[in-house]
Amino acid sequence: MDGNEGRQDLISDINVTPLVDVMLVLLIIFMVTAPMMTHGVKVDLPTTESKSIKTQEDPLILSITKKRDIFIENYKVELGDLKGKLNKIFANRAAKEILLQADKNVPYGFVMTVMSQVKEAGITKVGMITEPLRK
Repeated sequence: MDGNEGRQDLISDINVTPLVDVMLVLLIIFMVTAPMMTHGVKVDLPTTESKSIKTQEDPLILSITKKRDIFIENYKVELGDLKGKLNKIFANRAAKEILLQADKNVPYGFVMTVMSQVKEAGITKVGMITEPLRK
């Protein structure tokens, strides 16, 4: 009796069709969901007619919410700690540049208080983020 009876020949090829199908589905899911993802702090910005600011590196974004909460990127900071945190962040950065976005309902005086802390931290360039006018 032959020892190979009842055994089928093994196929050494890998079937990649299921792998390709899964990868295409994942690609489509990521392509659809990526534009829906929002980052940052929700701020109701004032609208203006201004041009975009072009920067050399990614600027740091400082946000002030309607409730007068201050955020550096997505991290909440108290007003008293703002200067120290900015000093630590900008210690190793060549460009001392920050973008400020404040809710349109925040009092002007509070925005100026925050800007004075930014200035005391040694930041030389402060840009204001606004929403473009919708025509």
